[in-house]
Amino acid sequence: MSYAFCAIMEFGSCIRAPNGSGPTSYVTRASSVHGQFILSQNRISKASAYVTLPHKVGTCKATLKEASNSIESVGKVKVQPSEIELSSLTAISPLDGRYWNKVKDLSRYLSEYGLIYYRTLVEIKWLLKLSQIPEVFEVPKFSNEAEAKLQGLIDEFNEADAIQVKNIEKITNHDVKAVEYFLKTKCQEDPEIAKVLEFFHFGCTSEDINNLAHGLMLKEAVNYVILPIMDDLINSIYSMADANAHVPMLSRTHGQPASPTTLGKEMIIFAERLSRERRDVSQVEILGKFAGAVGNYNAHVAAYPDVIWPRVAEQFVNSLGLSFNPHVTQIESHDYMAKLFHSFIRFNNILLDFDRDIWGYISVGYFKQVTKAGEIGSSTMPHKVNPIDFENSEGNLGIANAVFDHLSMKLPISRWQRDLTDSTVLRNIGVGLGYSLLAYKSALVGIGKLQVNEVALNKDLDNSWEVLAEPIQTVMRRYGVEEPYEKLKELTRGRAVTKESITDFINGLEIPLEAKTELLKLTPHNYVGVAAQLVKDAVIRHHE
Repeated sequence: MSYAFCAIMEFGSCIRAPNGSGPTSYVTRASSVHGQFILSQNRISKASAYVTLPHKVGTCKATLKEASNSIESVGKVKVQPSEIELSSLTAISPLDGRYWNKVKDLSRYLSEYGLIYYRTLVEIKWLLKLSQIPEVFEVPKFSNEAEAKLQGLIDEFNEADAIQVKNIEKITNHDVKAVEYFLKTKCQEDPEIAKVLEFFHFGCTSEDINNLAHGLMLKEAVNYVILPIMDDLINSIYSMADANAHVPMLSRTHGQPASPTTLGKEMIIFAERLSRERRDVSQVEILGKFAGAVGNYNAHVAAYPDVIWPRVAEQFVNSLGLSFNPHVTQIESHDYMAKLFHSFIRFNNILLDFDRDIWGYISVGYFKQVTKAGEIGSSTMPHKVNPIDFENSEGNLGIANAVFDHLSMKLPISRWQRDLTDSTVLRNIGVGLGYSLLAYKSALVGIGKLQVNEVALNKDLDNSWEVLAEPIQTVMRRYGVEEPYEKLKELTRGRAVTKESITDFINGLEIPLEAKTELLKLTPHNYVGVAAQLVKDAVIRHHE
């Protein structure tokens, strides 16, 4: 009997340990060290030959298949990769796996199914538009029954239809053409529509269909899923601000105690910032083109020279709820997408800033977190309630922004009249929006757990009388006291400042009695300026 230590690396290499010779090797477990699987002391099937694999580090007296089988048996779970079905457990992306229930509302719009659906919608709507152009007499106006049939293909489109399109695509190896063939198949039994089957996709390049489909996907996903959750998030922060408008809190600039504020005023800043960016997201004009292979309506004019095709295209694009871009190549330039995604980046950065601030406030005890019965805060430290919702939000915002950044930088760039680099990139729109949605929901859950700890807030204020150096030296300036800043600096810097020392200093000032009386009324708790009013004004504007 001999023992071997084999490491199967990511590259598929196998390393033979010095003792690895002999008819049989054994391993007891599989572990990972520096990215390598380490096998030891559990039986591996008898090796028949040495195996050499790409990027090899060495060889081992076992075939890759045999070693794989052994790894599978260690965990008592037999897995054949080729037989794995996609599920929440086998999905590579956590959006489609662990987090599916939190982001699934986007699926109907931004999935492969959604793309096929919107392509189908555009193709059908274009055929209906052609039937309304008098010069295109080969496509006469459809009867009510035929229009209902075509509209029904849109309204009743389902997963089985999408699967049929994908099966056709296996033959055509072209996704848009598969939709055209699908529609011809669906309509060939209808005597009226069957006469004009070849007018499906008339004058179109694939991008005429795709760009409108992507525009509709984005518009409806943002309007029906993203903006509502943005509104929930913003409203929850406005509510936090309103409820805590008068709750004093020690500020920290550069991490050091600074002039007091109120908790509500610090929250209203985030609510207002997010509200502005949400408005920008909603106001981005989503554009569409429908101008043929290179944007000149070449084929359209060749077939029907008397039709004013740019006007027809504009009417058609507008009828779908999109704005028309008249000056294009084969593709719509995607500049609006860059603008939209940059708006998301700004919104996400502000929320990330919020997450980090709340994380810090939890850390210093300004907030407690209310948890559900049975929840675990830390696996080893029972006293801890980790701010996991804000950390989850922060992490996912980072991934979302990385995707949006690439989309924004890449999509407006295309070689000459067309290259295909945008095609594969556009399939990741749902990734950026999915991670954003996940982050927004996590932040909302976190906000729902927060409970203000006024004891901790008051304790910090009680221990920070030095913050009154600012108003005192400012009043001293008003009344002409020489070197007010320097005198307060001598009193406060590097020394413990108390209520008593501040009171003694004020009483010793040569300023009018009235001014002195007002200064003596100040405490770290009430030296908050108009913070509360700023909150109230913003909340009123928000609800108008």
